[in-house]
Amino acid sequence: MNRILIIGAGGVGRVVLHKCAQHPEIFNEIVFASRTVSKCDAIVADFKDFPKTIPTESVDADNVDSLVDLFERRRPDIVVNVALPYQDLTIMEACLKTGVNYLDTANYEHPDVPKFCYAPQWEMHERFRDAGLTAILGCGFDPGMTNVYVAYARKRLFDRIKTVDIIDCNAGDHGYPFATNFNPEINIREVSANGRYFDQGKWIETRPMEFKRVFNFPDGIGDRDIYLLYHEEMESLTKHYPEIERMRFWMTFGQSYLTHLRVLENVGMTSVKPVLYDGKEIVPLQFLKALLPDPASLGPRTVGKTCIGIWAVGEKDGVPTTKYLYNICDHQASYREVGAQAVSYTTGVPAALGAKMFLSGQWQGHGVFNVEEFDPDPFMNEIGSWGLPWVVETPDVAFE
Repeated sequence: MNRILIIGAGGVGRVVLHKCAQHPEIFNEIVFASRTVSKCDAIVADFKDFPKTIPTESVDADNVDSLVDLFERRRPDIVVNVALPYQDLTIMEACLKTGVNYLDTANYEHPDVPKFCYAPQWEMHERFRDAGLTAILGCGFDPGMTNVYVAYARKRLFDRIKTVDIIDCNAGDHGYPFATNFNPEINIREVSANGRYFDQGKWIETRPMEFKRVFNFPDGIGDRDIYLLYHEEMESLTKHYPEIERMRFWMTFGQSYLTHLRVLENVGMTSVKPVLYDGKEIVPLQFLKALLPDPASLGPRTVGKTCIGIWAVGEKDGVPTTKYLYNICDHQASYREVGAQAVSYTTGVPAALGAKMFLSGQWQGHGVFNVEEFDPDPFMNEIGSWGLPWVVETPDVAFE
């Protein structure tokens, strides 16, 4: 029996549950947990075809004892963590205490320090190794699919990769003046932080949104403004592929989003430092999150596409070559299939397939691993049929 426990009942959790339930031959038993069990119940109510009852559970993912109690009662083979990245370490700790394998989609972030850092999770490698357990980090899209794309490119398309640009476009329109397509607190922390990129063995720090390019996206999306950010997959990719001389991450933003964000920053609403209000401490960014539309509610009204991929430059058989490897995902097609928009879909599908890779024995090892450390071939062979087909192009233009 293959038992999976999914923690997190947001848009991504909905997608992971749907994709696992579509494959009962792999996921024989599924348990769905969140702090608010009614959210789990509402999502599970959508399922008609899974041959078994999907139990729901309430769990405090900030509390190791609460997690240990759940894991001991349900005895999963693997936990898929699509809760908040603040909770990665407590969930991993509970896995170690109960002998359960682990997978997540985003690296650990401290609630009070808005930055990406794999170090606290990498430091648990020896403990997972000694326990004979596998922890798979960053198995969403970016990080996740972009890491697998780099691994696949290095194995199949290049003998050496010199530069990689990860380019993330959400060309969707939800009709709101300002909303985020995933957790507002995490999204705003990410885009308002200083950017940085890797060049010739060094990290170069930039101001938020300091560098902009115009990129022509395929499949009718066309020209979009892209901005240089720092993103977590670069930390692991530059570690595991030291041959890469330069790595950057770019994301699209519309002017309405940027104008709203700038105003919110100017009045202090994006701060993570508590302020005293009416005799109580509140965190402005958490309060803002409560005011903004729930990303899980955007599915019915979001139209358009996402395009996420890597632009890699290197050599093959002694000849300079460039490859653009990407996926196109349609928001409304995603919603029709699983009831969630494409940003949730592109994160949740790789997480579900990553769990399958572990349960089938194709991605296993004792310790803590980023996805690019595993063989990319079985994952790339299946991800298209799971809903995220990919394209490789050989561009005849440069991306500088």
